[in-house]
Amino acid sequence: MTTIRRWGAAWPAAKTVVGLDIGAMSIRAVETQRSRNGVGVTAFGQVELAPGVVRGGVIQEDQAVSAALRQLWSTVRFRSKDVVLGVTNRQVVVREMSVSNMPERERREALATQVRDVLPLPVEQSVLDFYPLEPPGAGATIRGLLIAAPKEPVLTAVRAAERAGLRVAGVDLASFALLRAACRLDAAVEAIADIGTHATSVVVHCSGVPLIVRTIPRGGQEITEMVARRLGVEAVEAETIKCQLGLRDNTTVETIEVIKDAVRPLINEIRSSFAYLTSGGQRTQVTRLALTGGGALLTGLANALNDQLGVETGIADPLSRLRGTGGQQNEALERGRSSAAVAIGLSLGALR
Repeated sequence: MTTIRRWGAAWPAAKTVVGLDIGAMSIRAVETQRSRNGVGVTAFGQVELAPGVVRGGVIQEDQAVSAALRQLWSTVRFRSKDVVLGVTNRQVVVREMSVSNMPERERREALATQVRDVLPLPVEQSVLDFYPLEPPGAGATIRGLLIAAPKEPVLTAVRAAERAGLRVAGVDLASFALLRAACRLDAAVEAIADIGTHATSVVVHCSGVPLIVRTIPRGGQEITEMVARRLGVEAVEAETIKCQLGLRDNTTVETIEVIKDAVRPLINEIRSSFAYLTSGGQRTQVTRLALTGGGALLTGLANALNDQLGVETGIADPLSRLRGTGGQQNEALERGRSSAAVAIGLSLGALR
């Protein structure tokens, strides 16, 4: 059975591993290294992808991805060809459940049998893992998060990386990488939303322990397309209008009202994600929202979420726990820090 490397689990060997985030519009790669001065970035790079090469987190043209990876490694001085891949697509299932309490190795071997009846996909076609939410006790069961992803998209990504001459050291859930890179560890119940081109990943946690993991099939491209339809312009022009005007509060320009209407479905989906916390008798409420991803940089979005959700909202800084190493690569990372959160978290996971 193929498994996703569990959140918080150690890698089998201490290596320099590159976090590799294959997105809809670009591939981002971050290499980190631990020293006595802390964790620093040793290399960062990104390369654009043509539209349609990756859709909904699934690679459609694996040869194009392999070519882009070869280009990235030829232009950036990564020390390693070992990579950890981030998994994110609309079919990923993260569900709280209880399984038999047994040693981890035995639990992993028995997982397919225990979860067969609760998965929307056949277990033979799934990549599975289980993250405990409580320490093992004397009880017959243990509560945790079941993680399941369609196997074929994962294998496609692995093959694309290997065809580019890379070695896949592991596969990690992108939402857990996001949590690792962007969370603030205090008593607050915090949500992190990574707003991408076609999808938004939402993870809610308390002190680093995930409570909810969800993928919303809405992102920046949907907003652009809605603006294009309402204004009767091409998508390229709509994207420019969206980025230039954003959600400014100090004007009543009709175009901005169109952008606000286009953003509303995404805000409603984030709101509904928070509602899961109060279902099933729970009384936990999100008190802080941190944004990452290219879509998070839309002018006025953080203020709109703060006002409409009643939750303190800001842009997360995935570089806050890293020390810089200087140079042009880190300057590029500074500019693209919001979009690099998943890749940073994937690399950080290799240092645990």
